[in-house]
Amino acid sequence: MKVRAKLNNLRISPRKVKLVTDLIKGFDVDKALIQLAKNDKKAGHPLMKLLKSAVANAENNFRLDKKDLYVYDIQVGEGRRLKRWMPRAYGRAAQILKRTSMINLILEERKKNSLVPAEKKKIEKNKKIASRETKKLKEKRS
Repeated sequence: MKVRAKLNNLRISPRKVKLVTDLIKGFDVDKALIQLAKNDKKAGHPLMKLLKSAVANAENNFRLDKKDLYVYDIQVGEGRRLKRWMPRAYGRAAQILKRTSMINLILEERKKNSLVPAEKKKIEKNKKIASRETKKLKEKRS
């Protein structure tokens, strides 16, 4: 079961928010909340509120257990831009774009013995490396 939560028009640039969202992707909810609490970035607080809201939705609306939830996906997009003007020399004006972010968070229930897609990729990569190394050892022996 996937639980979605959305945050629109956050007055922080998407580039800066993406730095924080990359930290929590694939984490369990408890670990993600700890990670956001320890983070010094301005985007940490609104993301923590969004994550808590998604967890509350999962518990109340879908009767899911908080312990089984993890951050399946979190996407950051660009929202509206506020256009402002800065006076410059010789009576000119320069445009300032104040960017906003839209964040989509998806939580999913972790089934027993199931891994996050990122963890699966790591395991497959390690298996490939191990098989290459065993082939090299066999070649050296013969």
